[in-house]
Amino acid sequence: QLRLVESGGGLVPPGGSLRLSCTSPGFTLDIYALGCFRQAPGKEREGVSCITESGDITVFTDSVKGRFTISRDADKNTVYLDMNSLKPEDTAVYYCVADPLRCDYDFPYWGQGTQVTVTV
Repeated sequence: QLRLVESGGGLVPPGGSLRLSCTSPGFTLDIYALGCFRQAPGKEREGVSCITESGDITVFTDSVKGRFTISRDADKNTVYLDMNSLKPEDTAVYYCVADPLRCDYDFPYWGQGTQVTVTV
């Protein structure tokens, strides 16, 4: 069973930056489409972005365009979400997700989540 492990969350002031990382101990992520969802308090989960095996990127939510960038490093078996110009409304639990085929909105594999809090 694929297990996804996130890291890099934390507390950051508005305008700050964070890098989230996700890897899978014991499993290669090369063949998977990898993405990120988030869930803010009292809100439904929403897709943030996704990157395919070949590097094609889908951004699911307009509010992060130009601020968040997803990337992957096969050598490190890791996917990254670089978040810049963070806003209080980006506060959420961020989840790493994976799909063996494509960047669809229905991902079968989920990490445990990492908290990102944007506050003064």
